[in-house]
Amino acid sequence: MNKVSMKMASALSKSSLNFKYSMLVKATGSFDAAHKLGEGGFGTVYKGLLADGREVAVKRLNINNRHRVMDFFNEVNIISSVEHKNLVRLLGCSMGPDSLLVYEYLPNMSLDRFIFDDQKGKELDWEKRFKIIVGTARGLAYLHENPKARIIHRDIKASNVLLDAKLQAKIADFGLVRTFDEDKSHISTAVVGTLGYMAPEYVAYGQLTEKADVYRFGVLLLEIICGKQNCRSITSHCAESLITLVTLAWMHFQSGTVADLIDPNIYGGQELKPQILRTVHIAFLCSQESPSLRPLMSRALTMLLRTTGEPLPMPTNPPFTNEDTMELREVEGDCHHLLYENESSFVATLSHSTFYPR
Repeated sequence: MNKVSMKMASALSKSSLNFKYSMLVKATGSFDAAHKLGEGGFGTVYKGLLADGREVAVKRLNINNRHRVMDFFNEVNIISSVEHKNLVRLLGCSMGPDSLLVYEYLPNMSLDRFIFDDQKGKELDWEKRFKIIVGTARGLAYLHENPKARIIHRDIKASNVLLDAKLQAKIADFGLVRTFDEDKSHISTAVVGTLGYMAPEYVAYGQLTEKADVYRFGVLLLEIICGKQNCRSITSHCAESLITLVTLAWMHFQSGTVADLIDPNIYGGQELKPQILRTVHIAFLCSQESPSLRPLMSRALTMLLRTTGEPLPMPTNPPFTNEDTMELREVEGDCHHLLYENESSFVATLSHSTFYPR
């Protein structure tokens, strides 16, 4: 264990967020594969049962280099300071041979297990999907307008939206979150996240604002409505090429045929069609190429909730849809980069943590 890890472990042992490592090993059956809930670029999540009967989700990160230490620090440092019904609740953490994050357990797991599955997708009609959309928007708006500091998630996607027993949306996986002060127009940072969801200004220049999350939210809306994943290319019906969902949906939006893309699992008749089409319109307002044209999340939430009486502005094109510059390529799965930040405030943060005491 390096000096940074030792300092963090010492701080954790004195924190109200601390769980005994041995207790979490027992709760997960020694991280038995039978208890695995999911796996991503930053760790594996297991279902655990504590001695007091509580079900929890334990995220296991292997801290074997400085960058993994940052991921762990970042997630604990920021998410322990916020609380909202549409954010997954951090219960605590632990350090041992691995670093562990303990979250509330959500029985329906992640949104992607529903919308990208033909059978499970039938469980989410439009009413339920719209509720999930609104909940996700509320969670993001809270992060962006946090009174202490603006918080940017950086990895909003269907697999990072979890669903509780009542199918209420809760944003998860805060390993990539960043904060910046009100007096800054943006922060510059290493490009990290998942291909197919990154805003163009972030990919090209590493410039990060809350509008990068807004862009991701726009992509997510299209995925929820169409039941297709953006970062897995779609074969065009009019050419022997591969195009993203955003590009395909934009083509249909311009031609007035968006209804052809709607997931049949959610289409409940003519009375729902206007609201679904309005939500597609909002998705394109959020995913415009220019960040200055994208609405703030609080504004996008207002547009979603105000279903009548307010005409929406026409969106400009999303990025990569110019025929001269658009690249049509297939993207297989998620692609992550390591994070480069500092951990200077970790010990101070933990020493003052009062959330969810043992």
